[in-house]
Amino acid sequence: MYNVFIVDDEAVVRDGLKRTINWQEHGFELVGDFANGREVLEAMEHTVPDVIISDISMPFMDGLELAAAVVRKYPYVKIIILTGFDEFEYAQQAIRLKVSDFILKPITAHEMRELLQKVKREMDEVTRQHEDLSRLYSQLKQSLPLLKERFLERLVVNGLKAPEIAERFQYFGLNPLAPLQLVMVVDIDDFGERQIRSDRGGDTEILRYAAFNVLEEIAGREGQLLFRTREERIVLLLAGEPEESALYEQAYRIAEEARYYIDKFLKFTVSIGVGQAVRNAEELPVSYANALSALDYRFLLGKNRVLSILDVEGRPAGGTQPRNDWDRQLASAVKTGSLQDVRQLIQKFVADLKVSMAPLDSSILHIQKVILSLVNATQELGLEDFRIQLTDVYKFKTLDEIGNWLEESAASVMTAIADNRNHYTLAQVRKAAEYIETHYSQEKISLQDICRHVLMSTSYFSLVFKQHTGETFVEYLTRVRMDKAKELLQHTALKLYEIAGKVGYGDPNYFSILFKKHAGMTPREYRERLAKEIQA
Repeated sequence: MYNVFIVDDEAVVRDGLKRTINWQEHGFELVGDFANGREVLEAMEHTVPDVIISDISMPFMDGLELAAAVVRKYPYVKIIILTGFDEFEYAQQAIRLKVSDFILKPITAHEMRELLQKVKREMDEVTRQHEDLSRLYSQLKQSLPLLKERFLERLVVNGLKAPEIAERFQYFGLNPLAPLQLVMVVDIDDFGERQIRSDRGGDTEILRYAAFNVLEEIAGREGQLLFRTREERIVLLLAGEPEESALYEQAYRIAEEARYYIDKFLKFTVSIGVGQAVRNAEELPVSYANALSALDYRFLLGKNRVLSILDVEGRPAGGTQPRNDWDRQLASAVKTGSLQDVRQLIQKFVADLKVSMAPLDSSILHIQKVILSLVNATQELGLEDFRIQLTDVYKFKTLDEIGNWLEESAASVMTAIADNRNHYTLAQVRKAAEYIETHYSQEKISLQDICRHVLMSTSYFSLVFKQHTGETFVEYLTRVRMDKAKELLQHTALKLYEIAGKVGYGDPNYFSILFKKHAGMTPREYRERLAKEIQA
């Protein structure tokens, strides 16, 4: 069943479509009807439909403006434009916006049913292509050559020198990576409600390839490199954007699209870690390590998310080469696990040292590697005031004493990291709020503008902004604008349309509607009430 929005400023048209069409019979569920494009965009903050059927001529925001806004943020939503204007330029503009259909009014109920059947067939075909596991299994045999995948894996995991990178890229027929570059790592959370039989290991491989196939389509369209690692993760290399903000924006858009399609069509979820931007291919291991660290925050924030290292840790203090598996496991537990997890890990480490009967010098070296992992964790997050000395280990005489000290040190590191993370997130939310307070008068201010300003992904920003303010971005912006409007109504003699313009609304009628919804009365009534209170 596909969800549908109807958008038309004429209530009689909307009512007619609701009454005369049996939507469920055609495989659709009508989940909303709206009088203009702005109402649709506000509703899509909470519910994203599969199809939007919109009139072209409406107040506040017409159908083509709505289509442009939807295509930018929700490229997977089908848009059908209904219009009474039989003009070539409208059709041309609709084609440029990738509108699915451009239909001339008046349209009969019979024509609408035929249109819905056509749209459903198209969407069913897309679904079938993504869900046809037998077709995907045959494509699996024709996937990227293993040698190329292993080369790309070495490039991001271990790092290579510039001459070898250039030689290998030429050998595999790959275009050189232009600056800037970053690494994204995609990891399957689980397989959802699917029942995977233990005696049919091929099922999981087909599903993994299905996810790879979705990302391969997106990467091919964007002209970016994609490969799989031996840990059964999918890695995407982005390159060619000279500005950091543009590169991160592209990464977030690709990641959100991939996450949506896998959840929608394959019925399971992935989490995606986004590393920091680097200037050349030799530095890709830094970005790869960042992406893995970002993925570790899935434990705290939940599955089915896009997690950027800038979102969760801020800008890393400097590049470090990837740690070995044990060191990364400890650093991950310190940053995202519970204190109990960290203590168990350290206790196991101490117990293994005891069993090994290793010489004192060898044991000290292993312990100092543990200390170094804790130091790296603090430095990566910019906690320069936190000090752990490698030589502190010589103060103790037994492994048990060292184990207790390590547990106390790790607990202190975890407290400092949690405080730093909360401080950074709160600072970014305050920065966003200040941006809104400064730019509320701009009519076109958007969630994407705010996220570009604070360098956060839209999904993560929306989560933390609501947690810290208790309001969504749209709710917060509207409240700020309404508060400013009340001040102008009380302290100035500006006309209502002038006040509307000063608080970001080019259409005074739409401003009046929102003001009444917010204050319970129109702007004129609000001003008159204030005047009466002063006279009294």
